[in-house]
Amino acid sequence: MGFARTCAVALVGVEGVVVEVQADLEPGVAAFTLVGLPDKSLTESRDRVRAAVVNSGAQWPQKKLTVGLSPASVPKAGSGFDLAVACAVLGAAERIDPRVLADIVMIGELGLDGRVRPVRGILPAVLAAADAGYEQVVVPECAAAEASLVPGVSVLGVRSLRQLIAVLADEPVPEEEPDEQGRPDPLLAGLRMPGTGAATGMHSLGAVQPDHGHDLADVVGQISARTAVEVAAAGGHHLFLEGPPGAGKTMLAERLPAILPRLSRGESLEVTAVHSVAGLLPPGKPLIDVAPYCAPHHSATMQALVGGGPGIARPGAVSLSHRGVLFLDETPEFRGQALDALRQPLEAGHVVIARSAGVVRFPAKFLMVLAANPCPCGRFSRTDDGCECPPSAIRRYQARLSGPLLDRVDLRVEVDRVTRSQLTERGARGESTATVADRVREARERASARLAGTPWRTNSEVPGRELRSRWYAAIGAMDEAERNLERGVLTARGLDRVLRVAWTVADLVGHDRPDATDVALALQLRTGVPRGVPMAIGALT
Repeated sequence: MGFARTCAVALVGVEGVVVEVQADLEPGVAAFTLVGLPDKSLTESRDRVRAAVVNSGAQWPQKKLTVGLSPASVPKAGSGFDLAVACAVLGAAERIDPRVLADIVMIGELGLDGRVRPVRGILPAVLAAADAGYEQVVVPECAAAEASLVPGVSVLGVRSLRQLIAVLADEPVPEEEPDEQGRPDPLLAGLRMPGTGAATGMHSLGAVQPDHGHDLADVVGQISARTAVEVAAAGGHHLFLEGPPGAGKTMLAERLPAILPRLSRGESLEVTAVHSVAGLLPPGKPLIDVAPYCAPHHSATMQALVGGGPGIARPGAVSLSHRGVLFLDETPEFRGQALDALRQPLEAGHVVIARSAGVVRFPAKFLMVLAANPCPCGRFSRTDDGCECPPSAIRRYQARLSGPLLDRVDLRVEVDRVTRSQLTERGARGESTATVADRVREARERASARLAGTPWRTNSEVPGRELRSRWYAAIGAMDEAERNLERGVLTARGLDRVLRVAWTVADLVGHDRPDATDVALALQLRTGVPRGVPMAIGALT
């Protein structure tokens, strides 16, 4: 009787569980039994592993073979267990010393010819192995850079099962024939999920490099909207842009990620783990260090927005935009149920999806930007009487955005129609992305210094009770906002959000605490009612 064990990782969302892969050989009729709650793709590994072992030059044991995946109560899905199963079988057959395999975590899919193919979720799997105390992992060669992001773990990248057998058996490592020049590497196909490319809007726009083609200076006019975008980036506040078609709402949203600060090391690992599980990690760029941008179409379902799907849930748009921007263009055209499902992630910073196959928790701390026309025809405004929509149609159109959802949006700005003189005027370009990004970075640094020693990093994350008890505004600065609360213009949540925005404005202009001008600007950005203060941040400094 032969016995060997090694380890793999089962992913549940973006969290991993180390699974012990045990192989047992007994005399009897040759058979291969796989136990331990495997799914269909994992059950099929019996045929893949057998063919890969034989085509790698090893002998398949002609005995009764049982492979167990422990703990058996954890659902196992995917083809990432192939490599561990093959090595456990070879260890039980004494082709590899079983003692060498015991403390190694193996992740990878096997082709029938023995090549090791990558799978989604390499980074969270290696993170789970490191948290469990394992120091050695084996991954596909093309995913070794992603696995190497985890500190304290020795990563071995292999291209074929033959190479891994030679390394573990202390034999000369065979050379693999390179693929034909000029053709894409077929092994990289395992890193991508079909139907999730750049054309779908479900990708990280800046994952490879910052987007320098979109500059804020390209936006004509729109002083109020530009200020709102800057405040949103500096404090992590949600933004609602309302205006006629062609006024520049999409242009502003597309330029928002470029003025956000670069992600820290911890944030980069969080974002990369989500994109790795979703199959959206760009080849050749194992670490996403800039804010992602996700812009789903208005026909997206609730599962596409918050996550879900059959079997183990997959991350949705709110998780793909974690630490970045979620842009919902033509927001009233989204289904009401899908929009209302965003309420909890907006408050909690994560989404919990309960399915029969298990409960999954995805991070979802994103900056939401909503864009909408004021009416079905798009021409309704206080200054333009060209709208032909009846009042009932305008009310129905605007009522598609529920009050509870809009109450969670800190900044609401009306984007005005661009005039001919603004378009044709020369030399009147606004501030560039680089200038605004520097100011946003400095404001973030001020907020981080003030919030040092707390679990919060931006003003939008600080609870209202903490703002009222630990960080005070200037004396009398909140009087007008409190009167708005008494008149019913603001809710209690709205008053807290005005104070958060006021702190962000103070950070942008360099004030130690918000004064009456900062609060007035925050109220104007919240309610849309003019307060007699300059809208440009540069005019307040």
